[in-house]
Amino acid sequence: MSERGAADAETVWERYARPARWPTWAPQIRSVETEPALRAGMRGRVRPVVGPAVRFVVTAVDHDARTWSWRVRAGPFRLRLDHAVDRCGSSGAATRLTLAGPAPVVLAYAPLARRALRRLVRP
Repeated sequence: MSERGAADAETVWERYARPARWPTWAPQIRSVETEPALRAGMRGRVRPVVGPAVRFVVTAVDHDARTWSWRVRAGPFRLRLDHAVDRCGSSGAATRLTLAGPAPVVLAYAPLARRALRRLVRP
């Protein structure tokens, strides 16, 4: 899935790169417990608005290409999420997300993720 918006690519990437900012654009996230800056190998927990905290590990980060991947574990379920931010024309950005995991979990999470992506690319 992908979304385009008027926020510039650097701003969108900075919103990803600072986990403490995730709740400002991802309404399903109440808080994040982890390091201050996104890096490969980083571990932590995301506390959703509803339900128990989920553990995660960041598996890859490329700040120059503005891409990153992480694995999330919620009980017996595991998801892999791959993110990318692209510049759109002279201003604006697009963000892409690929979700991999059990189909029912992916289908349930997709609407929340799409809403978050829309907010992520807003100025």
